[in-house]
Amino acid sequence: MSLQSKHIVLYDGDCPMCNYWVSFILKRDSQNKFMFAALQSEFGQDFLKKRNLNHIEFNTIYLFKPQQYYLIKSKAIFKIFSLIGGIYKPLSWMKFFPEFISDKVYDLISQNRKKVHVEVCPILTLEEREKFITEPFLS
Repeated sequence: MSLQSKHIVLYDGDCPMCNYWVSFILKRDSQNKFMFAALQSEFGQDFLKKRNLNHIEFNTIYLFKPQQYYLIKSKAIFKIFSLIGGIYKPLSWMKFFPEFISDKVYDLISQNRKKVHVEVCPILTLEEREKFITEPFLS
């Protein structure tokens, strides 16, 4: 499976809300567009360090398409909704809100994300487990 053709969601692996978000995407990824990596993993740390991004605090989601782009915060969320498509596609239209407003809302949620109690303890299928990257990405 080529990572070059996937959209990689990098998230805080210790955050229940982030894990819920990953589970949400997994259940709706009918076209197998996404892979996932915790920011704490070797892959996540490699991604952050190569771009001189904060590799200690994990309060930002990244959407990465190798050799093409990476998006952060609200822009990443809106792109994910667009890629999932279907009934979620209209949510991607929020990308037209000014970024300083949508990122402010993102930051507010991010600051409180660990206070929210979300039950996420899914039993992943083998196919779903194969969507998680643990080793560094050699580009």
